Amino acid sequence: MLITISREFGACGSLVGERVAELLGWRLVDNQLVEEVARRAGMSEREVKAKEERAPTFVERLSRALAAATPELLTPDPVELPEAEEARLVKITEQVVADAVQDHAVLVGRAATAVVGRRENALHVRVVGPVAYRTQVISERLGIALEEAARRVRDIDAHRARYHRQYYNRDWADPDGYHLVVNTGWLGVERAAAVIVAAVRKAQP
Repeated sequence: MLITISREFGACGSLVGERVAELLGWRLVDNQLVEEVARRAGMSEREVKAKEERAPTFVERLSRALAAATPELLTPDPVELPEAEEARLVKITEQVVADAVQDHAVLVGRAATAVVGRRENALHVRVVGPVAYRTQVISERLGIALEEAARRVRDIDAHRARYHRQYYNRDWADPDGYHLVVNTGWLGVERAAAVIVAAVRKAQP
C-alpha cells in the first residue's frame, strides 16, 4: 500500500506523515522530492520551495494587468513564476513523484494525490485544521506575528488550490478526493497519525 498526504498550510501534515511512516516502518518521501525536483530542474532547493509555496499577491496580479504603468505599486517580493517555467516544474515534479511511487511509502505534498490518482492499493489522506490553529502553528514555527502568519496561511492555501485546479482540474479542498480527512487542530499530530495507521491496517489483508 501507498499513502499520499495532502495538507493545508500549518496543519502539520509533514509531521503527521513522518509519524505515520515511523509507526508503520515505511519509507517517508517528503523533502527528498524537493531535493530531486531541484536537481533535475537545475535549481536550488530554496528556489523550488519558494516557487511551490508562493501564491500570487494582489499587487502581482494587478501589476500584470497594469504592466509598468504604476511602478510605485510593485512589491519587493520576487515576481510570480512565469507560466511556462511553472509548467516545466510541474512536469518535473510529476516524474519525480511517479518515480517515488512504491509500496510501503508515505508521500507528502507535491500534488502526489493528483499524480498518483486512483491507483489501487493507495490511501489518499488530507490533513486539515482550523485557520486560527494553523495561524498559531506558523507564527510559532517561523517566529512571525500572527497577522503575517495568517496572510501566509491564506496565500499558500490559495496557491495550492490554484495549482491543483490549473494543472489537474480538481478541487484540492473537496473531501471526495480523499479516502480520509483528519483534523490536527482537534486530534493533534499523534492521534491523527494513529487514525491513519488504523485505516491502513484495516485495509490491508
